[in-house]
Amino acid sequence: MKRKCGFTMIELLVVIATIAILAALLLPTLSAAKARAQRTVCMNNVRQINLGVRMYADDHDNVLALVSTNTSADVWTDYKSWMKSYVGLNGASSPQDTLFACPADTFRYTDAYAGSYVSESIHLQLHYNYSSYFFNAGNIRKDTATLLFPGIAGRKLTSIINPSKTILVDEGPATIPYSWHQPTRLPSGATGVNDSKNMVSFVDGHVGYIKIYWDSNTTPTRIQAWHYDPPAGYDYQWSGD
Repeated sequence: MKRKCGFTMIELLVVIATIAILAALLLPTLSAAKARAQRTVCMNNVRQINLGVRMYADDHDNVLALVSTNTSADVWTDYKSWMKSYVGLNGASSPQDTLFACPADTFRYTDAYAGSYVSESIHLQLHYNYSSYFFNAGNIRKDTATLLFPGIAGRKLTSIINPSKTILVDEGPATIPYSWHQPTRLPSGATGVNDSKNMVSFVDGHVGYIKIYWDSNTTPTRIQAWHYDPPAGYDYQWSGD
């Protein structure tokens, strides 16, 4: 009689448990590597868009264009229409404009409140001109006759006092703020997440992955990050002064 060879139940359970442990150890590493790759793509996108915006200004007496309307999305994303030819795009905007699509852009808020979360990308929305990236144009928004916000639309590049700290183009969530790269829903009742990290580019051309300040004690008219410059210790500002 030949003895039959095979695994016992205990041996199979040990093998399965070992595979599960190895998978649990590897998954965070793989997730971190994927996140780094997405940030690298996003950084390159923002750098090229920044260059296109500054090339447009060079051809227009050094002036950054004004947007066409005062609606919330147009303020931030109309810039794509007037500068995209400088980055090799022509014709109507579309979701296929990959330069304007952050690979981490997988969710958005229909307004600045936690209850408005939707698992849809900004760059897939006509409402956002199919762009994950926003132009620093908050100064166009005038919610009342006297309420003015920081921003640099319509400014001459040479008039911006601190170009190495003044944002030119940023990921959309930086204006609220929340983060696609640290995906956490806005807390209940909150309109932002302090120190959420976003990819931004500056007037001098450099790009950074930085913390964005959000003040939970702001007034009802200044509830989002783009409404005010941050306190000392942050590496950016919205205003050009």
